[in-house]
Amino acid sequence: MTTEHQTAAAELERVAFEVKKVIVGQDHMVERLLVAMLSQGHILLEGLPGVAKTLAVSTLSQVVGGTFARLQFTPDLLPSDLTGTRIWRGSDESFDIEWGPVFVNFLLIDEINRAPAKVQSALLEVMAERQVSIAGETRPLPKPFLVLATQNPVESEGVYTLPEAQRDRFLMKVVVGYPSPAEELEIARRSGAAGVPTGVARIQEMITTDRLIELQGLAQRVYVDTSVAQYAVDLVMASREPELRGLPELAKYIEFGVSPRATLGLIDSARSLALMRGRGYVVPQDVFDMARDVLRHRLMLTYEALAEDRSADDILNRILSIVPAADVTTARPEPTMAGQNGSSYASPQASASPAHSAAQPMPGQPVSPSGQPDAFATSPVSQPSPGQQGASPSPDVPTLLDAEIPADRTALPNLRRSDP
Repeated sequence: MTTEHQTAAAELERVAFEVKKVIVGQDHMVERLLVAMLSQGHILLEGLPGVAKTLAVSTLSQVVGGTFARLQFTPDLLPSDLTGTRIWRGSDESFDIEWGPVFVNFLLIDEINRAPAKVQSALLEVMAERQVSIAGETRPLPKPFLVLATQNPVESEGVYTLPEAQRDRFLMKVVVGYPSPAEELEIARRSGAAGVPTGVARIQEMITTDRLIELQGLAQRVYVDTSVAQYAVDLVMASREPELRGLPELAKYIEFGVSPRATLGLIDSARSLALMRGRGYVVPQDVFDMARDVLRHRLMLTYEALAEDRSADDILNRILSIVPAADVTTARPEPTMAGQNGSSYASPQASASPAHSAAQPMPGQPVSPSGQPDAFATSPVSQPSPGQQGASPSPDVPTLLDAEIPADRTALPNLRRSDP
């Protein structure tokens, strides 16, 4: 851990606190919004109406000081309403391009599933290449750029399912639930409905967009050991070849596994989460914590899974409970190797970390390590946490899971620790 990473974590903590002046509860959503912002990835928020999805995004844009635009998707929307179109200028008798509203730092797309597929597909170039092309002219989007989309999961009429290619371009899909009774009471108090009138909280700009770009670069340089990256790959491969990974019971429920973007998303988001926790390195717990949000929308289930009411989270809970995590030591790559390729990955020759363990799963049917019920469990067998699975580390070599943990990590559970 370095002072640079601690300073960055403190800045991000202040950003989260400022957002929490407006947003009551929803700690998981707020943390994932910051992770997506640091990872330069797009995020899909799915939840019932009135759970502060739109408010959280607009508040975050004010705290960061970036430009913001909100687009309400409707069935009659056209692709040109997003990206722009050519118009005739009668003054000089020529065509000109009127660029659309997507040229902002934070683009909120409300109810993205209400627009037809041709409008949703208009965002493919915007999200992937971060540019817009019209009539042979290409214009890059401002930096930083982040698409935050919301959708209502209970609507069945007048909505259009997102195409697989569109879903895959979202770094995460976060499920937003209802607030707790205590949080609901605080919401009522802040709005004056509890008989205590209070004013709207004033939001201050905590960081600039230039500083955000610096933090994004710092997140990209967070160290990832080869064994940790292998753990991310193993989780991805378990969704594609479950029968070869000790999960034959899942084969009939998975039509297509997650794409290679899932591996990149797991590693990038784990880097950002490690930075938010004040570390300059990724541990297996970071990958574990991000797995559900990064993988759930990329997993394509079979009709049998839908008929038996098996959700993507049920599948992922089973995978996470079986796939062993990496054994990470305090070894670091040689400086010469890191300097040659500019990568923060450790090479096999430079890292003293043992290879990824091929340990067999625990006997019986374990429950999910997160405490959530495992839909495939048949006996209540507990499963070790990710840091305890796999090969046992040498007693003479301390592991990252036992060393250099920030002393104040448990002081602020809402910001320093992920929700299950």
